[in-house]
Amino acid sequence: MSSTSQLAKRFREVLLDGLWIANTNFKDQLKDITWKKASTKVGSLNTIAMLTFHIDYYIAGLMNVFEGGDLEIRDQFSFDLPSIESQEEWEGLLNKLWSDSEKFAHLLEQMPDSKMSEVFVDEKYGTYLRNIDGMIEHAYYHLGQITLIKKLLPI
Repeated sequence: MSSTSQLAKRFREVLLDGLWIANTNFKDQLKDITWKKASTKVGSLNTIAMLTFHIDYYIAGLMNVFEGGDLEIRDQFSFDLPSIESQEEWEGLLNKLWSDSEKFAHLLEQMPDSKMSEVFVDEKYGTYLRNIDGMIEHAYYHLGQITLIKKLLPI
């Protein structure tokens, strides 16, 4: 199995269908969350909807580079979630995350292993491998937050 295929598998595990490291994934944790729960603030923590948007923001930004575009994302905008006012809007955000995640993994599988050592956009960002590994670690970090916030939400 190629390095890029292994990375794509790890990426899918945290977002879509894996149980290996955390014994859960984004899709599993978000499947029973209503838009009201996703939008409920617990203390000073981000909402589940904000964290969902945040992860997809970075996935979409990296994917744009994979497809030959520029790196257009900026940290300062990564939590700029438009207000979620209905179950339909929440499901739209979830569907975007699932679709973007699958496309990200597919694009990653198509990359040659040699791409992993190439500079990602600019030397200050490191290599493709560093950014993809970072995306996976970032997703696990926020998956943990979502899991804990769910436990803190009122029933």
